[in-house]
Amino acid sequence: MSEYSIAKHFSQYFQIKFAGTKQLRQEAFKIRYGVYSQELGWEPENPLEMETDECDDYAFHCLLEHKRTGAFAGCVRLVIPPVQQPSLQLPFEKNCLHTARTELIDSTKLPRGSFGEISRLAVLASFRRREKEKNSPFVINKINLETIYTEDERRNFPNIAMGLYLAAVSLADICNHSGTFVMMEPRLNRRLTRFGLPFEQVGETMDYHGQRAMFHLPRIGFSSQLNSELKELYDVIYKDLVSQISLVPFSNSPDR
Repeated sequence: MSEYSIAKHFSQYFQIKFAGTKQLRQEAFKIRYGVYSQELGWEPENPLEMETDECDDYAFHCLLEHKRTGAFAGCVRLVIPPVQQPSLQLPFEKNCLHTARTELIDSTKLPRGSFGEISRLAVLASFRRREKEKNSPFVINKINLETIYTEDERRNFPNIAMGLYLAAVSLADICNHSGTFVMMEPRLNRRLTRFGLPFEQVGETMDYHGQRAMFHLPRIGFSSQLNSELKELYDVIYKDLVSQISLVPFSNSPDR
């Protein structure tokens, strides 16, 4: 790892945590509530102050922890349609399946359990730029924020959303998935593609909390096209997650 690498500096201040307990999952739900319910108004407020849906029961959740303070900066989940309950849908299948370009890929024809959807990525306002970002749950951009955080720490804030994306892709990789889906703005996809995550648009653009479309990233693109610095970060996050979880990867074998 080079002396001034993104991975080195990111790891100095942040760590991806697999939310394998009820308590940690609730921390993710609180972050989502703060962003999606209170800040953006996309989801209704509630007395528990946690934003949840039925997909949480068949999803893997990750948190990003700020090491020095122990604060959780953001969260993301990978929703996986269970093999044993094939009727359970992914978020985009519930809300946006009518926009799917099935000639490119048809999720309803894929083996359940062999793919997932990255969703509910959220970063707290204190860890991201606010200028011109009022209606965005996260950013991949520059930041200039007056907070309790040091200048060195703030220098890493633009990498938070990317770190969460890489965590979700790492989970898909660990699960031996054939690919993963995400609903996002086409302009965000252009940024991710430049960084080396070549999602392909596989759905028509629709108005869903802004102009969004369904995108798909095949397994071959999980990390092979990342630039060298982000590949370092991916490897760090992947290794961290492997050390925290134990699961049986997806297999088409009849014995599994």
